[in-house]
Amino acid sequence: MSDEARNSALKALQAALAAEHAAVYGYGVVGGRIGKERRTEAQAAYDGHRARRDALVREVRDLGGEPIAASAGYALPFAVPDSAAAVRLAAELEDRVAGVYSDLVRATVGERRGAAAAALREAAVRAVRWRGESVAFPGLAERAGRAAGTASPSASATASA
Repeated sequence: MSDEARNSALKALQAALAAEHAAVYGYGVVGGRIGKERRTEAQAAYDGHRARRDALVREVRDLGGEPIAASAGYALPFAVPDSAAAVRLAAELEDRVAGVYSDLVRATVGERRGAAAAALREAAVRAVRWRGESVAFPGLAERAGRAAGTASPSASATASA
């Protein structure tokens, strides 16, 4: 792997790691507000994001990088006072995670690309389950009908999840 490819992969891995940190935090909020009927689903998503986060820490280290640490807290994109808002937050978290995995797919090759594609698919499926509908191109904000001028999921995942 060339230095340029390694640096590109490392940058995308760090972004995915940051998004997973934010998702783990966000699912802590979701878990505190979600209705009893969807708690198991929220717990499974939380566990899945923790596992992905831990795997990304190992991958960053394998490439010689220092994994970025989780922030103490993250700004939520909207208030989450009840179960309906928790469901919306869970879908938003999954959209943002899908965005960074889309970037990781573009930045990597081989097994790492396959793992990123699997993570993208899992996030897209979870988003559909939370939202009840799908988007045409999960992980690609510019093709998912988002308003022009809004930040991409990968750019905003670490700042506002």
